[in-house]
Amino acid sequence: MPKITSGFYFVYILLSLKDWMFYIGFTNNLERRFQEHLDGENISTAKRLPLRLIYFEAFLDREDALRRESYFKTTKGKTTLRMMIREYLEKQNINKTAPLKKM
Repeated sequence: MPKITSGFYFVYILLSLKDWMFYIGFTNNLERRFQEHLDGENISTAKRLPLRLIYFEAFLDREDALRRESYFKTTKGKTTLRMMIREYLEKQNINKTAPLKKM
């Protein structure tokens, strides 16, 4: 995980390598939040380990980050995410035929 300077708000995407579902989240501390997911402290992702952080965006404004998170949770946003995730999987040479679903 890259070292991130504080003062930002993050929208992030996790991919479960267990069931190929993705999780969309928001935080002001990406490293801490990702570790909480890995430690099973999030009910939505605890049974979906292992997880991989595959995408994040940083924002200076909290409302901008929340707006982006909300967009990713819309039908159009989920379609965009699926396309981005498929491209990521291809670049990483990971099983690209797996169905992608939102958690």
